[in-house]
Amino acid sequence: MSEGHLVVIATGGTIASRRSPDGSSAPVLAGSALLHGLADGDDVRVVDALAADSATFTLADMQHIVDQVSRVVDDEGVRGVLVLHGTDSLEETSLLAAIQVGRPRVPVVFTGAQFTVDHPDSDGPDNIRDALAATRAADAGVWVAFGGRIFSTWGLSKLTTDRADAFGHARQDAAVVPHLPGDVSRLRVDVVALPPGADDLHVRASLAAGADGLVLEALGSGNTTPTVVDAVRDAVTDGIPVIVSSRVPRGLLAPSYGGGGGGADLAEVGALHSPTLRPGQARILLAALLSTGADRDLIAAAVAGRAPVQPLGASTASSI
Repeated sequence: MSEGHLVVIATGGTIASRRSPDGSSAPVLAGSALLHGLADGDDVRVVDALAADSATFTLADMQHIVDQVSRVVDDEGVRGVLVLHGTDSLEETSLLAAIQVGRPRVPVVFTGAQFTVDHPDSDGPDNIRDALAATRAADAGVWVAFGGRIFSTWGLSKLTTDRADAFGHARQDAAVVPHLPGDVSRLRVDVVALPPGADDLHVRASLAAGADGLVLEALGSGNTTPTVVDAVRDAVTDGIPVIVSSRVPRGLLAPSYGGGGGGADLAEVGALHSPTLRPGQARILLAALLSTGADRDLIAAAVAGRAPVQPLGASTASSI
């Protein structure tokens, strides 16, 4: 008999989905129908928190999931937490959990699937078995089990749409995860895509819509156009924090280019470059910082991975 019980938090996603006759899929299975690899005598308690495609998750939805995690991790009777989640926003919700829950007493492991339960290549059962094993063996903390590997959350992103080993880190790097137990559900943090030759329309539209913060999905190591730089200057002057990330999935971002629209120009007007977090996770980090009233210095340190709160080891993945 295992000591303590396992809590499974189900949220929908592909891992809970079946295909309909028209070829589309939708999450229709509750968490209790998805458990594979339980040991004899395992005591499992299932929480069906949501049943949706994770592409629809708002910050309030992610906050709801993390609140469920927070409610159970401190229970002395809980030996681990498994979160079943869609892959479209798994990197975001898992990072929010790492930031808000801090160092939990037990392992909290997120997993999902690339293929539905009735797909010939269904990967959900293997991922669940690996995640269950991680709830027994992993160090206390927040982890992602996927494609036969265990990942830390910082810098994690979905890198492919059609393979079972879908996730990887932007760059293997040591970082510090801030512990920020706030509430992001009422915040608006927009991600603005900046293709080559971008104008300032979408940046200014987000500001007009009342965005509390902005994340720029820039080019290369964080580059854009002089027009966008002007809009960012106005945002920073008005007290709106702006983080620069990149559409490039891997590698370190450094504000090294000038010429009026380069990363160095964005830095000069007050934007903060995120060295490793790509846009989705940079948005979560900024929202979490804003939810606790963080000042510019703390935002800058946290974005750079140097927040003086909670150390996290090198962002490497280990095989299961």
